[in-house]
Amino acid sequence: MFRRISRKELTGNVVWLYKQNIDIQKQMPVINGSKTAKVPKRPYESARLDAELKLAGEYGLKNKREIYRVGLTLSKIRRAARDLLMRAEKDPRRLFEGNALIRRLIRIGVLTEDKAKLDYVLGLKIEDFLERRLQTQVFQLGLAKSIHHARVLIKQRHIRVGKQIVDVPSFIVRLDSQKHIDFALTSPYGGGRPGRCQRKRAKAAEAGDGAEEEEEE
Repeated sequence: MFRRISRKELTGNVVWLYKQNIDIQKQMPVINGSKTAKVPKRPYESARLDAELKLAGEYGLKNKREIYRVGLTLSKIRRAARDLLMRAEKDPRRLFEGNALIRRLIRIGVLTEDKAKLDYVLGLKIEDFLERRLQTQVFQLGLAKSIHHARVLIKQRHIRVGKQIVDVPSFIVRLDSQKHIDFALTSPYGGGRPGRCQRKRAKAAEAGDGAEEEEEE
């Protein structure tokens, strides 16, 4: 037999459920957007681990998450290209979105003008995007002694792109911005104020010269 529930008991149960729901929501992590990286499903494949380690060393990456972030970006681009290739060649969406995708990839230097087709988008690799990073470009232009030195220069705000100082090593350099990469005007390497250690040595040298002059007198 079912017992009849009074209005007071029903109200009490509703309030209890409401409080439980609030407690659960407080314990849940706050997500401010979509994922920026995707880890591999099989984390312990020997061949993939060796390839990732080689990429991290060759391009001076901080960790493997930077590789996974580029991999997610590449997978989204390739998925968009596949969806467009399944449409007819005269389809308006394929013509509009396909040309926009190809123009964007050419602008950042991932694709060349002679490969302006969706078929070549499917052949892109992670290395193509890693080559366009500011860290890689600074090293290739000879502004840094090594790929790791290039990262240090960028993080310490010695590098500018045009008039803007960029302190993000993963910044993607466009083709038209590549020729504007140089030392910042405020950097000691770009004619700015000397660094802390250099100022300290200069001050110590002046103090030494002053002491010698006093002894001579």
